[in-house]
Amino acid sequence: MTDGLFEHLGDRSVYRGYLWEVVVGSFRGPAGEEFTRDIVRSPGAVAVVPLLGESDGSHRVVLLRQYRAAFAREIVEVPAGMRDIEGEDPEQTARRELIEETGYDAGSLRLLHRFYPSTGMTDAVLHVYLATDLRHVGSRMHGPEEVHMEVLTVPLAEAVGMVVSGEIADAKSTIGLLLVDRLMRGLDSDVI
Repeated sequence: MTDGLFEHLGDRSVYRGYLWEVVVGSFRGPAGEEFTRDIVRSPGAVAVVPLLGESDGSHRVVLLRQYRAAFAREIVEVPAGMRDIEGEDPEQTARRELIEETGYDAGSLRLLHRFYPSTGMTDAVLHVYLATDLRHVGSRMHGPEEVHMEVLTVPLAEAVGMVVSGEIADAKSTIGLLLVDRLMRGLDSDVI
């Protein structure tokens, strides 16, 4: 594969897990120089910003306080999950993860953004959705982190404040919450 200046010569697998594969990718640069980079190959993921409308016109967002092993602590974030079912459309994954983690199903899902969470190390693409017209259908949690997580509902303005203060520091949550805030304030009619 080539982009005109750089050529991807191939990958050598170093580790293959349940979802990710770590490879050493070989490349050729514009001047003919060859080099390698460690890359995590990923099926990608989804994130969902679930929004509950209030009778006064305000909005609350459903968040999770969940233990994350990589940081050995609980993190506040929006519902999310890996695209771990082969052939499943990202919107289906988003709907499934929303139900599993929060117990809510969405009457409407809107794609807000697709982004690359860490371009220096992985080929992952993350799809962020806005979920509205929520109805509670019961959760289907998997694994100890989900079984022990806390589901929170907070005013959207408070969630944005948590981003600004650093209490929410997770990239997918930051991007999703700020995009939803802009959308709700009428600053963007079509954010993607």
